[in-house]
Amino acid sequence: MNTKPLFVAALGLFFLGSCHNHNAHDHDAEGHNHEAETAAAHNHSDEIVLTPEKARAAGVKTSIVQPGSFRQVIRTSGQIVAAQGEETYAVAPVAGVVSFRRKITEGMSVGQGSPLLLLSSRHIAEGDPVTKARIAYETARREYERMKALLPDKIVSEKDFLQAEQAYENARINYEALGGSHSSDRGELTSDGVTVASPMGGYVKSLLVKEGDYVQVGQPLVGITRNRRLYLRADVSEKYYNQLASVTSANFSTPYNDKTYRLSELNGRLLSYGKTTTDQSYYIPVTFEFDNQVNVAPGAFVEVYLLGAAEEGVFTLPRTALTEEQGSYFIYLQVDEHGYKKQLVTVGGDDGERVQILSGLKAGDRVVTQGAYQVKLASASNAIPAHTHEH
Repeated sequence: MNTKPLFVAALGLFFLGSCHNHNAHDHDAEGHNHEAETAAAHNHSDEIVLTPEKARAAGVKTSIVQPGSFRQVIRTSGQIVAAQGEETYAVAPVAGVVSFRRKITEGMSVGQGSPLLLLSSRHIAEGDPVTKARIAYETARREYERMKALLPDKIVSEKDFLQAEQAYENARINYEALGGSHSSDRGELTSDGVTVASPMGGYVKSLLVKEGDYVQVGQPLVGITRNRRLYLRADVSEKYYNQLASVTSANFSTPYNDKTYRLSELNGRLLSYGKTTTDQSYYIPVTFEFDNQVNVAPGAFVEVYLLGAAEEGVFTLPRTALTEEQGSYFIYLQVDEHGYKKQLVTVGGDDGERVQILSGLKAGDRVVTQGAYQVKLASASNAIPAHTHEH
């Protein structure tokens, strides 16, 4: 019997099995390596890589957080208004037609006694008040001087003399009140009109008349403000009424810059807060006074942060540390020299500069306080790609 073919077939089956076992072993080893790589990638998938050099270039700054003191905050809206005594109006001393002798614009600087405008009554039925005052003054003066000369000889009675003297003084005061601010190129009293001067030095806040307007006696013409002291008036919802007794100061921010101002740094003080609401409003007014050291415009509407009692053991972060995504707030923790981690947090009170953190933060965490947006951009650029392997 020829056994050679059987031997060759058995030898073929042996090599076939060895090859299969070898390929299976290689596949299992490769599978283990793939699982290890996937696990490693998964463990570091939330880490944001940013080198120290790039972090410095992007303005990224970090600090270690610890619990501290934070004041209760009532956030509301308000308005900046001029303080009493810091604003006044130039009014019309006589009736007449308005005429501007120079350009007057809102915001321009004026000194006390600076001429603002001219009131003329030459073409009005009542006549020019300056001319009428001058005639009355000269008539009263002549009568007074005549009786004064006759009094020693007892030609006139002392009673008549005193009446003439009183009429003269009244006419003189009225005439000087008009003639003392009278317009004249050479400094002489004429009947051109009455110059209205600024009652104090400051800035023109408002022009209430225009060229050619007719005004009555006592009518406001030009608003003047010093802007040295201002009021901050906050309108607070009545639901915070029980908390108003603890309010002692405030911060505010204006719509025309991103800065938050502290009344504590502007010599500010609480003046009063309302005890009731009115029929026209459901808000309670809270009023502060402060120095206008930061050139705040009176009349501006502002965001107000009323500061109440202090709480201890509170975590806070500057506003620049937070980023917002669809109503949720995040911070970035530095985990090592090159790595950062995105962290969801729950926020509380906001005083315009710092925000209370209710959850998502613990003592000793190193948080990005400046440049958080740059770290957020870095997280999108260095995401770890999905692992691929071809067999």
